[in-house]
Amino acid sequence: MTSRPAETLAQRKRQLVADELTQAALTLLARDGFDAVTVDEIAAAAGVSKRTFFRYFASKEDVVVQFLAGMGTAMGEELAGRPAAESPSAALRATVWRSIDACAGHAERALPVVQLILRTPALLGRFLERQAQWREVLAQEVARRLRLDPVTDLYPQLAAGMALTAFHAVLQRWCDSDGAEDPAALTDQAFAVIAPALDAGAGADQAGLPGHR
Repeated sequence: MTSRPAETLAQRKRQLVADELTQAALTLLARDGFDAVTVDEIAAAAGVSKRTFFRYFASKEDVVVQFLAGMGTAMGEELAGRPAAESPSAALRATVWRSIDACAGHAERALPVVQLILRTPALLGRFLERQAQWREVLAQEVARRLRLDPVTDLYPQLAAGMALTAFHAVLQRWCDSDGAEDPAALTDQAFAVIAPALDAGAGADQAGLPGHR
């Protein structure tokens, strides 16, 4: 009974340090560039030792990967919670919009970080790796919603891939415009292009194509 409050306090302290390190790292990396910032500088900005930094993160790249992990988790949760009767295009638009809106709603902090990711080859590579993982998660959920087999049916993977391509394209345009373009309008434009294929494709895969079932 007496250990539980202590554990909770320790967890809170750990989260506070992690948040301080993350904020310091993302601020410095976005301002000075990925290659110019050292772990020592991040630790100093957060008011901790270099040794403490490595208790929380394996590298400065790992800080950014944690930022990306939150985006993927948010999209998975959003799709799982969408109404069952909602069309695939509407559900997937809401899914990617959750993460886009989270960035756009905190543009002063998020825009430099997203620009850093998209403009740094090593970080872009990790971003694309993450998107491949997100595609699997979203495809599984699409398959569940439409009662499709995620292994034998092509539609779930294709639908998840199209949604994430739209997600990436919107972020890219938003970053290239330095935040001037409206992310909501860009998302609407992207899904106006892919929605017909998403919704028609769902019906075709559920019904089965002649000669392939």
